Amino acid sequence: MATVPLIEYEDASAGVRAVYDDIKEVRQTDFINNFWKGLANNPAQLRRTWKQIKAVMAPGALDPLTKEMIYVAVSVANSCEYCIHSHAAAARARSMTEEQFGDLPAVIGLAHHTNGLVSTLQLEVDDAFKV
Repeated sequence: MATVPLIEYEDASAGVRAVYDDIKEVRQTDFINNFWKGLANNPAQLRRTWKQIKAVMAPGALDPLTKEMIYVAVSVANSCEYCIHSHAAAARARSMTEEQFGDLPAVIGLAHHTNGLVSTLQLEVDDAFKV
């Protein structure tokens, strides 16, 4: 259960509706998900977060599919079930194959495992790896 009320379009202020409309236009959908509906309780944060997502998740040096797969991995690391599901869906919408999705948990699991070992062993970073 959400810790805040979810703000539906018909109950939203004009400012929140403007963000919802932009989300729908950019994503070519009529669907506003619960993340945005929850954030709408703080319209400034809603606007700021949407602006940041549009900028960061846009095509750049990394393609949108790679960005979504990274988002899934970080969401797993942060135990955010909502983000895991929403960004896995976004990755699939950006042509992630089932084979790629099958590899993703293996890479995430391996990273968790080796990160844990390095943290436990308190290993110093090799000079060759330092940028």
